[in-house]
Amino acid sequence: MNKKITVTDTILRDAHQSLLATRMRLEDMLPICAKLDQVGYWSLEVWGGATFDACVRFLKEDPWERLRQLKAALPNTRLQMLLRGQNLLGYRHYSDDVVKAFVAKAAVNGIDVFRIFDAMNDVRNLRTAIEAVKAAGKHAQGTISYTTSPVHTVASFVELGKRMQEKGVDSIAIKDMAGLLTPYATAELVQALKAEIDLPIFVHSHDTAGMGAMCQLKAIEAGADHIDTAISSFAWGTSHPGTESMVAALRGTPYDTGLDLELLQEIGLYFYGVRKKYHQFESEFTSVDTRVQVNQVPGGMMSNLANQLKEQGALHRINEVFAEIPRVREDLGFPPLVTPTSQIVGTQAVFNVLAGERYKTITNEVKLYLQGRYGRAPGKVNEHLRFQAIGSEEVIDVRPADLIKPEMARLREEIGSLAKSEEDVLTFAMFPDIGRKFLEERAAGTLKPEALLPQPDAAGRPAAAQEGVPTEFVVDVHGESYRIDITGVSVKTDGKRHFYLAIDGMPEEVVFEPLNAFVGGAASGKRKQTAAPGDVSTTMPGNIVDVLVKEGDVVKAGQPVLITEAMKMETEVQAPIAGTVTAIHVVKGDRVNPGEVLIEIGS
Repeated sequence: MNKKITVTDTILRDAHQSLLATRMRLEDMLPICAKLDQVGYWSLEVWGGATFDACVRFLKEDPWERLRQLKAALPNTRLQMLLRGQNLLGYRHYSDDVVKAFVAKAAVNGIDVFRIFDAMNDVRNLRTAIEAVKAAGKHAQGTISYTTSPVHTVASFVELGKRMQEKGVDSIAIKDMAGLLTPYATAELVQALKAEIDLPIFVHSHDTAGMGAMCQLKAIEAGADHIDTAISSFAWGTSHPGTESMVAALRGTPYDTGLDLELLQEIGLYFYGVRKKYHQFESEFTSVDTRVQVNQVPGGMMSNLANQLKEQGALHRINEVFAEIPRVREDLGFPPLVTPTSQIVGTQAVFNVLAGERYKTITNEVKLYLQGRYGRAPGKVNEHLRFQAIGSEEVIDVRPADLIKPEMARLREEIGSLAKSEEDVLTFAMFPDIGRKFLEERAAGTLKPEALLPQPDAAGRPAAAQEGVPTEFVVDVHGESYRIDITGVSVKTDGKRHFYLAIDGMPEEVVFEPLNAFVGGAASGKRKQTAAPGDVSTTMPGNIVDVLVKEGDVVKAGQPVLITEAMKMETEVQAPIAGTVTAIHVVKGDRVNPGEVLIEIGS
């Protein structure tokens, strides 16, 4: 029986999210779009996931404009996005009117296929998004977030697929975000789904454990209709099986994709050059690693987690974090590790490791999770942890969005004239702080993307090793921009290294101590270090989101006095003793480090 297998390429979204912390810019996508549009893909995944966040937070690109330009450049190819159900592209549940508005605008701006998933596999959280996609006349794809645990079985996944079919989806995707599928488990699951569900089955598998291509081949033999791949220069490891490899493997068989292998190879060579440009975001933790079968960390989470730990001077502790993640996941009732639960579990694991004590600090997102605000946990949660996190607060058992009032009118009012379109309002809705900052900078004409390091030379040497080639970038400090040229680096001696710089053309010399001297030490800022029982500090480097008290306030021990943000998760910082607030050394937006006195409380 001949059965052509159709293909979605992830090169413009998940591939670079998994390998390069979602940093590929539109300027590197557009030149190759004409060739991508000739391939004959079923779709190209171009939007959603972490791309929206990265555009606004780091790249200073309007994600809506990116989508519009890609649609214009790819007129013959379906454009696809990954949508987090009621979470959309943010990290919380939004009201139904926000979900409907977002889907409608995404459809108008160019999205043809919406892959809709929920991190808890709670179908209640998919309902509004599915209805909105169908109302827009687009393809709604229901998604099974695949994972393994004592509570996840083939039967439970089939039941999930049947419930999504009842909601009116056009196809079902098996989303193996962490590379947990094995070849024979894949075949068993696909066969079971095809036996019970009369819809096309798509297989999306990461190659983290080195089994992605084998899983896809067994899926095809078991009746799957479609596979997700990545152009070879952005494939394998925590990304996906290579497009060219799968096309070649199926060529001349009943499953032949019909795609032009030589054209795909030209595209692969283009992206081979592009990847070099982003070498600073490459992570050593994005290659094949069978430990994923235990820690279950998905590809996108792997590169971002490594990048975030590196920023905090704690990359050397990543293996401790990997060991802690499964323990936190079990405490939370075995949620699949996909955004936002991957961030919720991963960040809590980091807090547990860096604090040296499990759940000494509990993020606000973990508290909301344990309260039922993300949906129904797949398994039984640790009740002791739940009580520690939320005390006697009520645990909800309804669809979380049923408790959220309509938000669009309020959001339009809050962002005001900064929003020039409904799309701008939705950008603000997804990320209130960075969204507002983005819109303010756009209005002022000061949008500046993070700097890229120069590319390695033809011999593969990093820029710093190329004689006579300075590393150039721009640093913004309190609204002032400085052009920095690193013109030389000394050999490290006595734990110190000399960097020779030109700042706005003026030569300078800087001596750097080892990194750990700067993390949580006196070099981290002007604030004094904790010494008294009433000194309030934080266990993680981060930013101040809110100050909840003022000088003269009387507080109880354990009362929240600050909210900080680290790794995209918010945490309450509590008063260590009962007493009176005598001094406050931070304001909203300040960067803080462990060991610094942020608030002083006198007994």
